[in-house]
Amino acid sequence: MRWLRVAIPLAVITAAAGLALTGRWPWRRLEVAAPPPVALIRPLQESADTLRRGETLGDLFDRRGLPSFDLVALLERTGLDPRRLRAGLVVHFKQEAGDSVPSMLSVRTGPEERLAARRLDDAWRAERQPVAWTKEIVRIEGPIDNSLYEALDARIPDELLDAGNRVRLAWDLADVYAWSIDFNRDIQLGDRFAVMIEREVSELGEVRSGNVLAADLLVSGKHLTAYRFEPVGSSARYYDAEGNSLRRAFLRAPVEFRRISSSFSRSRLHPVLGIWRRHEGTDYSAGSGTPVLASGDGVVLQAGRAGGYGNLVELRHMNGITTRYGHLRGFARGVRAGSRVSQGDVIGYVGATGLASAAHLHYEFRINGVARDSRRVELGNGKPIERSLLALYTQERDRLALVLGVAGQPTVARAE
Repeated sequence: MRWLRVAIPLAVITAAAGLALTGRWPWRRLEVAAPPPVALIRPLQESADTLRRGETLGDLFDRRGLPSFDLVALLERTGLDPRRLRAGLVVHFKQEAGDSVPSMLSVRTGPEERLAARRLDDAWRAERQPVAWTKEIVRIEGPIDNSLYEALDARIPDELLDAGNRVRLAWDLADVYAWSIDFNRDIQLGDRFAVMIEREVSELGEVRSGNVLAADLLVSGKHLTAYRFEPVGSSARYYDAEGNSLRRAFLRAPVEFRRISSSFSRSRLHPVLGIWRRHEGTDYSAGSGTPVLASGDGVVLQAGRAGGYGNLVELRHMNGITTRYGHLRGFARGVRAGSRVSQGDVIGYVGATGLASAAHLHYEFRINGVARDSRRVELGNGKPIERSLLALYTQERDRLALVLGVAGQPTVARAE
């Protein structure tokens, strides 16, 4: 039987060899899938270019070897407004290593959006992309030795907010208290501030100051608090601790000004005429072109040339009150006799027309035709919050007050 032990395996091997030569197998062969092809990803090289003075976006694309006419037309169709392009605009590019021209680009159209274009199969496609911003709560507290801006500038480091955003925060805070405090007259040595804001950081690392959430000013020993409240379906407004609106019927000052160059006076030496005469308004020194705001809701009585006033806007308000805005460089679009304006609307721009020796706003406040000192008149009472919203406001106020505290407490750099 030993020969069977040798003969059987030999027969199997011989049969298998024969079947292999004919391409047939007595059993099912195991099919092994071929591995997918490996895609080689070339690294992207990033660069940026800046729109120069006097050139168009097409000139910039030509410089990069891109089809300028097609790309500019594509971006315009996607939402780019060529009339708003200014020198200094930065365009970001990406191109694969070894390519001579970029295959992707993006251009910022505003703080919240950018346009991105990409080359796919020799055709360019573009889309709008939102820019994401994250928010964190920041609290700053300190003394006001001279001006509000100087106080904020001294307490806020560059890594928290840069100089431009510190200026913006100063104006935002001044706007919150526009009806309550004259920061040029009311602030005294020893006054203090505490403010709680949203600091916003974009996905690109940009930083800006966001909403003022709450503030407390210690002025002449009195605490003046403000809390931001924005109920669903309504715009945000600021209220005091009792729920009374900080908004009044009239602004204290209708322009962002450098200084008061001339106050209301029964007699002053006119800078142009050189004679003593009554000065029936307040002169706010400001840069030419600075926006002038309607100090209250009203109707335009006149908007045009008016003798020594130069370009003048006069508004009629309720209760026999009129306001005048003189020496304007020009008028805002749509401001004409009979048109309605709301408090804070831009109605014109600071100039030096008429009997003016330098750019400033001449502002008058009249009651039944009689000129009054606008810096001393009663600006009206703050409207209380609606009763139906009082409980919701109280909850929000308490939440903000817990972090804000009061001016005079030790400084807290940040509060999450």
